[in-house]
Amino acid sequence: MPFDPTRVDTWIFDLDYTLYPASANVFAQIDQKMGLFIENLLGCDAAEARRIQKMYFHDHGTTLAGLMHYHAIEPHAFLDFVHDVDLSMVAQAPRLAERLMALPGRRLVFTNGDAAYAARVLDKLEIAHCFDGMWDIHAMEYRPKPEPSAYAGMLAGLGVSNPERAVFVEDSARNLSPAKAAGMQTVWLDLGSEWGDRAKDDAAIDLVIGDLTTWLDAVLAELAVTGPLG
Repeated sequence: MPFDPTRVDTWIFDLDYTLYPASANVFAQIDQKMGLFIENLLGCDAAEARRIQKMYFHDHGTTLAGLMHYHAIEPHAFLDFVHDVDLSMVAQAPRLAERLMALPGRRLVFTNGDAAYAARVLDKLEIAHCFDGMWDIHAMEYRPKPEPSAYAGMLAGLGVSNPERAVFVEDSARNLSPAKAAGMQTVWLDLGSEWGDRAKDDAAIDLVIGDLTTWLDAVLAELAVTGPLG
Protein backbone atom coordinates (compact mmCIF):
# COMPACT_ATOMS: atom_id res chain seq x y z
CA MET A 1 0.00 0.00 0.00
CA PRO A 2 1.41 3.45 -0.89
CA PHE A 3 2.12 5.76 2.01
CA ASP A 4 -0.91 7.87 2.87
CA PRO A 5 -0.24 10.85 5.17
CA THR A 6 -3.93 11.56 5.58
CA ARG A 7 -4.22 8.42 7.73
CA VAL A 8 -1.49 9.47 10.17
CA ASP A 9 -1.97 11.00 13.60
CA THR A 10 1.26 9.69 15.15
CA TRP A 11 4.66 10.38 13.55
CA ILE A 12 7.45 8.16 14.90
CA PHE A 13 11.10 8.85 14.05
CA ASP A 14 14.35 7.01 14.58
CA LEU A 15 17.15 9.26 15.86
CA ASP A 16 20.63 8.49 14.51
CA TYR A 17 21.05 9.29 10.80
CA THR A 18 17.32 10.02 10.57
CA LEU A 19 16.87 13.27 12.50
CA TYR A 20 20.45 14.35 11.82
CA PRO A 21 22.65 13.58 8.79
CA ALA A 22 25.48 11.08 8.64
CA SER A 23 27.80 13.98 7.80
CA ALA A 24 27.58 15.10 11.45
CA ASN A 25 29.99 12.24 12.20
CA VAL A 26 28.31 11.36 15.50
CA PHE A 27 27.72 7.66 15.04
CA ALA A 28 31.24 7.19 13.69
CA GLN A 29 32.47 8.35 17.10
CA ILE A 30 30.06 6.01 18.88
CA ASP A 31 31.18 3.17 16.63
CA GLN A 32 34.83 3.81 17.52
CA LYS A 33 34.08 3.95 21.24
CA MET A 34 32.17 0.67 21.10
CA GLY A 35 35.27 -0.95 19.62
CA LEU A 36 37.43 0.54 22.37
CA PHE A 37 35.01 -0.70 25.03
CA ILE A 38 35.29 -4.24 23.64
CA GLU A 39 39.09 -4.00 23.46
CA ASN A 40 39.19 -3.03 27.13
CA LEU A 41 36.61 -5.62 28.15
CA LEU A 42 38.11 -8.60 26.33
CA GLY A 43 41.75 -7.61 26.09
CA CYS A 44 41.79 -8.03 22.32
CA ASP A 45 43.20 -5.89 19.53
CA ALA A 46 41.23 -3.36 17.48
CA ALA A 47 40.62 -5.69 14.53
CA GLU A 48 39.18 -8.45 16.71
CA ALA A 49 37.10 -5.95 18.66
CA ARG A 50 35.56 -4.65 15.44
CA ARG A 51 34.77 -8.18 14.25
CA ILE A 52 33.01 -8.93 17.53
CA GLN A 53 31.24 -5.58 17.55
CA LYS A 54 29.76 -6.03 14.08
CA MET A 55 28.86 -9.66 14.73
CA TYR A 56 26.92 -8.67 17.84
CA PHE A 57 25.23 -5.79 16.01
CA HIS A 58 24.07 -7.96 13.12
CA ASP A 59 23.07 -10.92 15.26
CA HIS A 60 21.45 -9.11 18.19
CA GLY A 61 20.27 -5.73 16.86
CA THR A 62 22.80 -3.71 18.84
CA THR A 63 26.35 -4.25 20.05
CA LEU A 64 25.03 -3.75 23.58
CA ALA A 65 22.55 -6.60 23.27
CA GLY A 66 25.34 -8.95 22.19
CA LEU A 67 27.61 -7.83 25.01
CA MET A 68 24.84 -8.35 27.55
CA HIS A 69 24.04 -11.78 26.10
CA TYR A 70 27.60 -13.12 26.01
CA HIS A 71 29.37 -11.11 28.72
CA ALA A 72 26.64 -9.95 31.12
CA ILE A 73 27.89 -6.35 31.07
CA GLU A 74 26.13 -3.54 32.94
CA PRO A 75 24.31 -1.52 30.25
CA HIS A 76 24.52 1.92 31.86
CA ALA A 77 28.31 1.83 31.99
CA PHE A 78 28.49 0.87 28.32
CA LEU A 79 25.98 3.49 27.20
CA ASP A 80 27.60 6.26 29.24
CA PHE A 81 30.99 5.40 27.72
CA VAL A 82 29.98 5.14 24.05
CA HIS A 83 27.67 8.17 24.11
CA ASP A 84 30.32 10.50 25.52
CA VAL A 85 30.93 12.02 22.08
CA ASP A 86 31.50 15.41 20.49
CA LEU A 87 28.29 16.88 19.06
CA SER A 88 29.88 20.02 17.64
CA MET A 89 29.16 18.90 14.06
CA VAL A 90 25.44 18.57 14.75
CA ALA A 91 23.93 21.73 13.31
CA GLN A 92 20.73 23.50 14.30
CA ALA A 93 17.86 22.42 12.08
CA PRO A 94 15.29 25.25 12.00
CA ARG A 95 13.70 24.08 8.75
CA LEU A 96 13.24 20.57 10.13
CA ALA A 97 11.81 21.99 13.35
CA GLU A 98 9.28 24.04 11.43
CA ARG A 99 8.15 21.02 9.40
CA LEU A 100 7.91 18.75 12.42
CA MET A 101 5.79 21.27 14.33
CA ALA A 102 3.45 21.57 11.36
CA LEU A 103 2.63 17.85 11.33
CA PRO A 104 -0.84 17.08 12.66
CA GLY A 105 -0.87 14.79 15.69
CA ARG A 106 1.84 13.50 17.98
CA ARG A 107 5.56 13.23 17.20
CA LEU A 108 7.69 10.57 18.92
CA VAL A 109 11.32 9.40 18.94
CA PHE A 110 12.01 5.64 18.90
CA THR A 111 15.71 4.98 19.34
CA ASN A 112 18.11 2.17 20.23
CA GLY A 113 20.19 4.83 21.96
CA ASP A 114 19.47 6.04 25.46
CA ALA A 115 17.34 9.00 26.45
CA ALA A 116 20.19 11.08 27.87
CA TYR A 117 22.16 10.90 24.64
CA ALA A 118 19.06 11.43 22.50
CA ALA A 119 18.14 14.52 24.53
CA ARG A 120 21.61 15.99 23.91
CA VAL A 121 21.24 15.44 20.16
CA LEU A 122 17.72 16.89 20.03
CA ASP A 123 18.84 19.92 22.04
CA LYS A 124 21.77 20.47 19.67
CA LEU A 125 19.43 20.27 16.68
CA GLU A 126 17.03 22.58 18.55
CA ILE A 127 14.13 20.24 17.85
CA ALA A 128 13.52 18.80 21.34
CA HIS A 129 10.35 20.87 21.67
CA CYS A 130 8.94 19.18 18.57
CA PHE A 131 8.44 15.81 20.27
CA ASP A 132 5.79 14.55 22.65
CA GLY A 133 7.56 11.42 23.85
CA MET A 134 10.53 9.08 23.48
CA TRP A 135 11.11 5.34 23.75
CA ASP A 136 14.75 4.39 24.31
CA ILE A 137 16.89 1.31 24.95
CA HIS A 138 16.22 1.41 28.70
CA ALA A 139 12.46 1.46 28.09
CA MET A 140 12.93 -1.50 25.71
CA GLU A 141 14.55 -3.41 28.59
CA TYR A 142 17.62 -3.73 26.33
CA ARG A 143 15.78 -5.72 23.65
CA PRO A 144 16.33 -3.29 20.76
CA LYS A 145 14.82 -2.75 17.36
CA PRO A 146 14.19 -4.94 15.40
CA GLU A 147 12.98 -7.11 18.32
CA PRO A 148 9.14 -7.14 18.08
CA SER A 149 8.89 -6.57 21.84
CA ALA A 150 10.51 -3.14 21.39
CA TYR A 151 7.68 -2.07 19.11
CA ALA A 152 4.91 -3.54 21.25
CA GLY A 153 6.37 -1.85 24.32
CA MET A 154 6.71 1.49 22.53
CA LEU A 155 3.14 1.44 21.26
CA ALA A 156 1.75 0.54 24.69
CA GLY A 157 4.11 2.75 26.69
CA LEU A 158 3.55 5.86 24.58
CA GLY A 159 -0.18 5.30 24.21
CA VAL A 160 -0.32 4.62 20.47
CA SER A 161 -3.67 2.88 20.59
CA ASN A 162 -4.16 2.60 16.83
CA PRO A 163 -0.91 1.65 15.03
CA GLU A 164 -2.66 1.95 11.68
CA ARG A 165 -2.72 5.71 12.30
CA ALA A 166 1.06 5.77 12.86
CA VAL A 167 4.06 6.01 10.55
CA PHE A 168 7.61 5.00 11.43
CA VAL A 169 10.52 6.69 9.66
CA GLU A 170 13.89 4.91 9.91
CA ASP A 171 17.21 4.72 8.05
CA SER A 172 17.78 1.02 8.81
CA ALA A 173 15.50 -1.03 6.57
CA ARG A 174 15.48 -4.09 8.79
CA ASN A 175 13.85 -2.08 11.57
CA LEU A 176 10.78 -1.42 9.44
CA SER A 177 9.53 -5.01 9.16
CA PRO A 178 8.29 -5.24 12.78
CA ALA A 179 6.66 -1.81 12.45
CA LYS A 180 4.77 -2.99 9.39
CA ALA A 181 3.80 -6.21 11.15
CA ALA A 182 2.41 -4.13 14.03
CA GLY A 183 0.18 -2.23 11.56
CA MET A 184 2.18 0.97 11.09
CA GLN A 185 2.95 2.65 7.80
CA THR A 186 6.68 2.69 7.09
CA VAL A 187 9.12 5.08 5.44
CA TRP A 188 12.70 4.08 4.71
CA LEU A 189 15.25 6.90 4.61
CA ASP A 190 17.73 5.36 2.17
CA LEU A 191 21.13 6.96 2.69
CA GLY A 192 22.93 4.57 0.37
CA SER A 193 24.96 3.18 3.26
CA GLU A 194 26.47 -0.29 3.33
CA TRP A 195 24.29 -1.32 6.28
CA GLY A 196 21.07 0.59 5.61
CA ASP A 197 19.54 -2.03 3.32
CA ARG A 198 20.63 -5.06 5.36
CA ALA A 199 17.75 -7.54 5.72
CA LYS A 200 15.51 -5.21 3.71
CA ASP A 201 12.01 -6.50 3.02
CA ASP A 202 10.43 -4.50 0.21
CA ALA A 203 6.97 -5.67 1.28
CA ALA A 204 7.49 -3.98 4.65
CA ILE A 205 8.34 -0.56 3.16
CA ASP A 206 5.58 1.77 2.01
CA LEU A 207 7.84 4.57 0.81
CA VAL A 208 11.54 5.18 0.18
CA ILE A 209 12.90 8.72 0.61
CA GLY A 210 16.33 10.30 0.32
CA ASP A 211 15.95 13.37 2.54
CA LEU A 212 13.74 13.80 5.59
CA THR A 213 13.02 17.51 5.39
CA THR A 214 12.26 17.41 1.66
CA TRP A 215 9.85 14.56 2.28
CA LEU A 216 8.14 16.51 5.07
CA ASP A 217 7.70 19.40 2.65
CA ALA A 218 5.85 17.05 0.30
CA VAL A 219 3.75 15.60 3.14
CA LEU A 220 2.67 19.01 4.33
CA ALA A 221 1.87 20.11 0.80
CA GLU A 222 -0.37 17.07 0.36
CA LEU A 223 -2.07 17.60 3.70
CA ALA A 224 -2.69 21.24 2.82
CA VAL A 225 -4.78 20.01 -0.11
CA THR A 226 -6.48 16.95 1.36
CA GLY A 227 -6.46 17.64 5.10
CA PRO A 228 -5.36 15.11 7.73
CA LEU A 229 -7.18 11.83 8.31
CA GLY A 230 -9.18 12.31 5.17
